[in-house]
Amino acid sequence: MNPEISFEFFPPKTEEGVLKLRETRKQLALLNPKFFSVTFGAGGSTRDRTMDAVLEIQAEGFEAAPHISGISSSKDEILSLLQTYQSHGIQRLVVLRGDLPSGEVSSGDFAYASQLVSFIRAHTGNGFQIEVAAYPETHPEARSAGADLKHFKTKVDAGANAAITQYFYNADAYFQFVDQCQKIGIDIPIVPGVMPIYNYTQLARFSNVCGAEIPRWLRLRLEDCGDDIASLRAFGLDVVTDLCEKLIAGGAPGLHFYTLNQSGIISNIAERLGLNK
Repeated sequence: MNPEISFEFFPPKTEEGVLKLRETRKQLALLNPKFFSVTFGAGGSTRDRTMDAVLEIQAEGFEAAPHISGISSSKDEILSLLQTYQSHGIQRLVVLRGDLPSGEVSSGDFAYASQLVSFIRAHTGNGFQIEVAAYPETHPEARSAGADLKHFKTKVDAGANAAITQYFYNADAYFQFVDQCQKIGIDIPIVPGVMPIYNYTQLARFSNVCGAEIPRWLRLRLEDCGDDIASLRAFGLDVVTDLCEKLIAGGAPGLHFYTLNQSGIISNIAERLGLNK
């Protein structure tokens, strides 16, 4: 039986981007995903565009999961957002702390994702399936791996139903993290996030910000590709397909792909994994 898969998009800024995302979604819909999620910019900077994309996906008959960020948001703003989503039949949320926009110092009414999860549960009961973030290689702002694990448990105890991990390229990091979670009583599904390799410079920038490790052997091989994007993507396709195979064989409950609003490489990975059958 194929693992459940899901896809993350970012809300497009232009009409051209909207059209491109529609085409991407059309291609990825062929893989029968469990849901499509849509990100939420720093401090809610994409609030309206996130909602537009989510409601369009929902109207097309697919399950859409908006990201909701607590940073820079008031309780009234979150409550209004929840009510709007409920009125449109949205049943799944990806709940995150989020990032402060550059130059801002106030975190709003929610300093931690666990506080936002608790708030959503208090006001909507079990009205939403709540996904939260997990960090197999430890959140970059965490004091320690142990402290980060405790923080994750706080989100679970607050009412999270499942988790999606930050991307990684070391399958052992994921499996060890899941083992550690089980030892402290965390029993929700922890779905690995998968980042296809599109561009090394872009990947290195993302990884520096989010704390995802690019193993030395992989970094050196990608650097060797230089400006040869075709070779880089062919090698990256092999690496990510192998990672997915290990995750599926090891019992991961699904795969969540960070698409960057592109379908080609993911469709190739899915074909190699036999997910398009």
